[in-house]
Amino acid sequence: MAKIEIIDKGKNVVEEREVSPAIFQQEVKPHLLHTVVVAQLAARRRGTASTKTRSEVSGGGRKPWRQKGTGRARAGSIRSPLWRGGGIVFGPKPRDYSIKVNKKVRRKALQNALAMKFQEGNLIVLDSIDLPSHRTKDFLAFAESVGITDALIVDVEPSRELLLGSRNVQSVKVLPQKALNVYDIMCYEQLVLTKAALEKIEEVLGQ
Repeated sequence: MAKIEIIDKGKNVVEEREVSPAIFQQEVKPHLLHTVVVAQLAARRRGTASTKTRSEVSGGGRKPWRQKGTGRARAGSIRSPLWRGGGIVFGPKPRDYSIKVNKKVRRKALQNALAMKFQEGNLIVLDSIDLPSHRTKDFLAFAESVGITDALIVDVEPSRELLLGSRNVQSVKVLPQKALNVYDIMCYEQLVLTKAALEKIEEVLGQ
């Protein structure tokens, strides 16, 4: 069974514990990760782009000039798609871009993302995260002492000090454990979990 070291904010090992093989020792399947990331990004789209067809553009009910005798090309409406200010052919309409992904696929992809970080050696587990204040300076000192550079930090319930202290740091994102997702794991080189978050993840995904 695979083991992982749990460290404190001084990077000292305080405990070594086994991790769930059902999550961290499974084969990583890139196509699963791709499917879920595409679905997540698609779900973020607003889908509000809209254009008017010739039937929706204001005006154009009357024939602009008679059919014959003027020397001009024949025209039936000033809102023809050929005219400036006319209707748009095959333009976008409001739509839902979301893609259905089965619950088991989502679950498997999240397990795969966690396994990938563990197998790459980019999973850091801390006994806890206690910052003296919400100042960015204090967070940066903590990050440097632990070895955090480009990371997603996950706690069961992130403290106010952690949320505010990391808010200004572009290379770091903080999430509560229940909001953990494949896209955010993939976006950062490191995944940093608290011991409590790891236990909760194993409880939810390790069955």
